[in-house]
Amino acid sequence: MHVAIIMDGNGRWAERRGFPRTVGHRVGARAVRRTVEAATRAAVDVLTLYAFSSDNWSRPAHEVESLMRLLKRHLVSEAARCVDNGVCISIIGRRDRLSPDLVRTIDQTERITAGGTALQLRLAIDYSARAAIVHAASLDRTGSCSAQSFQTNLAAAIHSRCKDPVDLLIRTGGERRLSDFLLWECAYAELIFLDTCWPDFDEAAFDAALREFGRRERRFGGLAAASSARPLGEAS
Repeated sequence: MHVAIIMDGNGRWAERRGFPRTVGHRVGARAVRRTVEAATRAAVDVLTLYAFSSDNWSRPAHEVESLMRLLKRHLVSEAARCVDNGVCISIIGRRDRLSPDLVRTIDQTERITAGGTALQLRLAIDYSARAAIVHAASLDRTGSCSAQSFQTNLAAAIHSRCKDPVDLLIRTGGERRLSDFLLWECAYAELIFLDTCWPDFDEAAFDAALREFGRRERRFGGLAAASSARPLGEAS
């Protein structure tokens, strides 16, 4: 099972309490840990978290710098815990606009946790689904790219080994949109939108989303009797 989460609402959570937006991001990092632990206990195979979109570069410089420092600290502090719990961390998205120091931390974290088999945790940093799709299309030299080969190109475009489609997408924070996140992979995803801001997201909310997912009937464009089959181009 592949679960993806748009972790929205950190800044609003902080502003409602009279704190700087950066406080919300720091508290939101604790929700990341809770969610990773909950996903591991729930036997989720892949968890993809939207940490920083390519459009987030337009935010105030001090907020971007704070986010990048937080990402680096989180990767360093959580690497050993992930190794102990069998969590393999990978970063998807562009790396050429990240600081060399952060890229080194990413490389080290991916190397340290590469042996994890309990959960594949993907953090989307400087990520844009549309840019990834355009990049993947440019990798085709045959002029007759199949859905399967395009998925391979798309995985290469975002530095990912995972080609599995998203089964469940959760967005916190009250908004009802995908915001350029995993557009190809979410073609048949079940969508759950929560008013809860990300810092308040916990294991109970995660488990409730999984239960709601379990109640959904997934037909992939067909009839109920054929719901176990994925459409052409979807990984098994």
